[in-house]
Amino acid sequence: MCAIALSLAYPVREYIAQRQEIAELRQEEALARQKVDRLEEQKRKLGDRSYIEREATQRLHYCRPDVKCYIVLDGGGEGERQAAKDGEPRRPPWYETLWRSVEAADRPR
Repeated sequence: MCAIALSLAYPVREYIAQRQEIAELRQEEALARQKVDRLEEQKRKLGDRSYIEREATQRLHYCRPDVKCYIVLDGGGEGERQAAKDGEPRRPPWYETLWRSVEAADRPR
């Protein structure tokens, strides 16, 4: 009886280890599928012209030639970071950062 138990112990242990590995691989596969779905959605959005125009306007502050665009200054101090409605500080637009670096480079030391 003991010999039978010992002869079955190794295959049973291997079977359990393989089942666990299969479960882990299935979980990794599910995560990879979710990532692929997110990337396909992003690819679809980037193929949409209206999405690109909206992102360029909001994030890069680009303006179409047939539209008048304005930048509203609220009178805050220079270099002061403004707080958004949710309380988190917002980053200044890229062109402000660029211009500040140009001005800083032009100052004598």
